Amino acid sequence: MASKNKYLVFAVIGIAAASGAAWWLQKPAQPPQRTEAGASGTGTPAGGGAAAGAGRPVAVEAVTVRKMALRDDAEAVGSLKSRQSVMLRPEVGGRITQLNFHDGQRVRRGQVLVQLDDQLPRAQIQQSQAELSIAQANHKRNQELVAQGFISQRSVDESAANLEVAQAKLALAQATAQRLKIVAPFDGIAGIRGVNVGDYLKDGADIVNIEDLDAVYVDFRLPERLQSKVRPGQTAQVTFDALPGVRYAARVQAISPQIDADGRAIAVRGCIDNRRLQLRPGMFARVTTVFSERSDARVVPEEAIVPDGSSPYVLKVVEGNEPGSKVTRRTPVQLGVRSPGWVEILDGLSAGDLVVTAGQQRIRKDGTEVRVVELGKQGNGGAAAAAARPASGASGAAGGVGPKAAAVADAPAPSTSAASASSSPVTAPSVPSAMAVRSEAQPLPGANPCQPAGSSTRSIAPGHRAPV
Repeated sequence: MASKNKYLVFAVIGIAAASGAAWWLQKPAQPPQRTEAGASGTGTPAGGGAAAGAGRPVAVEAVTVRKMALRDDAEAVGSLKSRQSVMLRPEVGGRITQLNFHDGQRVRRGQVLVQLDDQLPRAQIQQSQAELSIAQANHKRNQELVAQGFISQRSVDESAANLEVAQAKLALAQATAQRLKIVAPFDGIAGIRGVNVGDYLKDGADIVNIEDLDAVYVDFRLPERLQSKVRPGQTAQVTFDALPGVRYAARVQAISPQIDADGRAIAVRGCIDNRRLQLRPGMFARVTTVFSERSDARVVPEEAIVPDGSSPYVLKVVEGNEPGSKVTRRTPVQLGVRSPGWVEILDGLSAGDLVVTAGQQRIRKDGTEVRVVELGKQGNGGAAAAAARPASGASGAAGGVGPKAAAVADAPAPSTSAASASSSPVTAPSVPSAMAVRSEAQPLPGANPCQPAGSSTRSIAPGHRAPV
């Protein structure tokens, strides 16, 4: 029994020793005591580094508000259609005796393209002409006899009716013969025929298609939220994957009065001058509809926008109370359209104002003293990192996805130095655009087939809308 109690005492002592060691190892280190040297000012206090750091200006990157040409537009995809297209089909059956065109040949309105066998209708025409001659002679003779009182008026009425019947028979025979001639309904280009001379065609059989390609339609769809912006007469830029490097101008010609309930989109039709015959029906098109253009839009990089719910703001760099110092000021802004990497400022800033683009997270309060860092002194790595920095929530501050804005003018990239911004002139920033490398198709002389007859050829001024 005594041995058992001895083991129990040793166990309690061991547990107590282990607990004390664990407590000692986990005990937090005590801060160093302030020495006499520190008390007299020769040393550094424990919080001295933080106090000194708080007194230094915060390093930030900044750019100036600049002016550039912006275009409010929207992109869509569509397809081309002929201005006029028809498939020629016979109204009556018959055998082909003549083909007066070649595949791909330009044809004129009223030109006889296909002649069916018309021997029987021509014989019926001759018969009807003979009957008409007899009816005319009988009616004339009866008119003379009734004037002399030899016959009654009833005989004259019967001869007049016979004359009208003969005229109707002749018109019917001529119409039947005319239906055996297939003519071009409008000027265009014939397609590839699928019939030959001697083929017997039933009524409604396909012969050849005729396409009017002097002007082509581009049909595309826009979201329903843009229905208040699109108007007939506006300009649309059209590019084609099959024709790289060329951009065509289309005129918005018609807008569907009904919105598609499935896709919530509105159908739009534009017209393109195609007298060069470079475009074909069925081609895939990329359409950029231009709503308005502004040559002096104020823009800042997307990095400068700080989202705050529905009230985005920027940190504007202004002069401080002390000479040569610069401090930040929180400035609410109203955003407009966007271009790649840039946001339009509608209200809140003026051209030449300096705004912070990097380092906003280090600015805790309004009026913080800052020091503008020049990217050129950070080396190529710093500049590349700044260029690759994503936008700081600018898309969320815009309040929804809006129509895309494309830059019209290109210029050198902006500098982030405050000194260079104040001394250099304001220029438009460079915005990469796929359409910038495309050449505009020059209009041909003569009347534009897309321009309605009798309408004015006055172009729509940028930023204005065409009347409905």
